[in-house]
Amino acid sequence: MDSQKDTFYSFIKELQNTITSQLETLDGNAQFIEDEWVREEGGGGFSRVIQDGDVFEKGGVNISAVHGALPPAMQNYFNVRDADFYATGISLVIHPINPMVPTVHANFRYFEMYDNHGQLVDCWFGGGLDLTPYYLFDEDAQHFHQVCKEACDRHDVADYQLFKKKCDEYFHNAHRNEARGIGGLFYDYCRASDTSTMKDWLEFQKDMASHFLDAYVPIVKRRKDLPYTPAHREWQEIRRGRYVEFNLVHDKGTLFGLKTNGRIESILMSLPPAVQWKYDHHPEAGSKEAELVEVLENPRDWV
Repeated sequence: MDSQKDTFYSFIKELQNTITSQLETLDGNAQFIEDEWVREEGGGGFSRVIQDGDVFEKGGVNISAVHGALPPAMQNYFNVRDADFYATGISLVIHPINPMVPTVHANFRYFEMYDNHGQLVDCWFGGGLDLTPYYLFDEDAQHFHQVCKEACDRHDVADYQLFKKKCDEYFHNAHRNEARGIGGLFYDYCRASDTSTMKDWLEFQKDMASHFLDAYVPIVKRRKDLPYTPAHREWQEIRRGRYVEFNLVHDKGTLFGLKTNGRIESILMSLPPAVQWKYDHHPEAGSKEAELVEVLENPRDWV
């Protein structure tokens, strides 16, 4: 298991380099800055943030590997006592300037739990990726989901329809009765079983994470130079408010980071720089904005 843990951490370190390098090239102006941070209880990470670029208004691509005693709040969550843990992963959120370009999120992680004798008692993979457009282009949604489906189809352990359904269910603002975006994949607690090994899950995790750029970059290239107005930008900022609501109210990753004394700047790097909350705002009937809301309230099958 140490080999698996080390293999995955080495993989995400290299993936962070690949993703940040390609996004810098795509932006053409801004570069990622890196902060190394140390967690007092054990472990740490490397946060890379890009801001005020020609394409990307703000984005972060973070990796971490943290370990130590599982805090009481998380012991209650997992229904265990006196457990230690190790968690590693890569997490990213990208907020473009142009409202025609969607925000994107991805997270690929690995978790181990140990008893009070230091013996491994559980381990699993989790993760996914999802797209949050402000203006809906069907071909973009179809492309994003097609890349996800093809990655799943290459691995017997992965089930695109199941992971897509879980994504629609998870990235859902229940208090608004609408999805955060048009989905993608979400999976968690992916363990060895009678029909799968941890190596099977590792290979799927690496494959999907390696194809994140294939899912997102072509969309950015298609939309980044489209014209937009202040009204388009205002709608983008209103929708970003819903993004913030999800991350602060519902997101389990945010909760885990806060409950395990993670680095606050890294945990909250997902929040966009310019956001609006307008009282009782509703888009005009028949508008492109209303078309998006209709899809968020009634998720579609894209492939």
